[in-house]
Amino acid sequence: MAHALRMPAIAADSAQAAIQTWLVQPGEQVEVGQPVAEIETEKAVVDYESEHGGVFAGLLVAEGQSATVGQVIGVLAEASESVEEAMRAVRGEVVDLDRDAERAGAPAAPAPAPAPEQAAAQDHPSRRFMSPLVRRLAREKGIDLSRIDGSGPGGRIVRRDLDRYDASPHRDSAEPVVARVDGDAAAAKAHDEAPVAYTEVEHTPMRRLIARRLTESKQHVPHFYLRAECEVSALTELRRRINQSSPTPVTINDLVVKAAAGALRAVPAANAIWTETAVRVFSTVDIGIAVAVEGGLMTPVVRDVGSMPISVLAAATRDLTERARTGRLHQRELEGGTFAVTNLGMFGVQEFTAIINPPHAGILAVGTIARRPVVDGDDVRPADTMTVTLSVDHRTLDGATAAAWLSAFVELIEDPVRLLI
Repeated sequence: MAHALRMPAIAADSAQAAIQTWLVQPGEQVEVGQPVAEIETEKAVVDYESEHGGVFAGLLVAEGQSATVGQVIGVLAEASESVEEAMRAVRGEVVDLDRDAERAGAPAAPAPAPAPEQAAAQDHPSRRFMSPLVRRLAREKGIDLSRIDGSGPGGRIVRRDLDRYDASPHRDSAEPVVARVDGDAAAAKAHDEAPVAYTEVEHTPMRRLIARRLTESKQHVPHFYLRAECEVSALTELRRRINQSSPTPVTINDLVVKAAAGALRAVPAANAIWTETAVRVFSTVDIGIAVAVEGGLMTPVVRDVGSMPISVLAAATRDLTERARTGRLHQRELEGGTFAVTNLGMFGVQEFTAIINPPHAGILAVGTIARRPVVDGDDVRPADTMTVTLSVDHRTLDGATAAAWLSAFVELIEDPVRLLI
């Protein structure tokens, strides 16, 4: 019996996703758990692993095209049937579902349409199409996209084209980085028609997602804020001593994340999220790390931070950060957690407030470390200090609980040897 490969529900708030790359060809044997396609969501590229074994009979959604969750995108044939029989069986199933929908009074599923870039390519053969992820990777690798022939539908450039070009012996290693932004073509056209004083950068799916989620957060999550100033002279000295022997460099942010996890363990009521029926309190500490990427922001989640030695945490954070910036995160690495840390200290920002990323109950905004005078009894002495601001979801945490968490965090930051115990 043929098996239909269906577009999975990858992101909870997304009804569709796009096929970036098929990893198998018709006639190839597929094992259970084998990745058969790369699916591009608004924030990540996800490997789609087959739940069945068999022979890949063919695809119903081409590279570059989008499909709704549950839509059939490909077909697996069992050993007892030919690929032609499998394709006919699954196509017949799709047709039967459409007929059932019509009998029930619902509109039938629309017939598959060519990808938008296919139609546009017919009208504008000189235009080149690719995802924002491909544009970003090309910029980072210094690849001139005008030199690449896209292998996707309608000449769309996909990630495998970059990989092939990057490995090509004919590539000029001294080739300059070509910076491009969405909207260049539209801006050039406007310039031809009339002088303009601005350039429009087209919204990417990631930018739309960030705008939607953070707007919803400010509209529906009642924020309140707590601020503290930490003396971090001991923290900077501890980091220096750790890095003298650690195989993985440890950053101040790694120590901040470790302290945040320690505070969540000290105040377990703060390790929670809001749901419509209950406040859900977790036994393990999973923390999101805000990472700036080309065109937006990602918050991959580090699992079970509380039990990690600091060197392991540093390695995990570095791995997630690097893969976030190269579009290699899995969707599961962007989901979950109760809390997040965002740090702009490296830009010299003294302090700021951050917007909560639901369903997290809080986010800690970390400012720069600066040498400032500190009052110690009757004396004034210089010390390294750092300002942190905690944004809290008041539905989940009351002021006293949030204050207890922030107090525990400051104690750990100012006595950082406890982070190693």
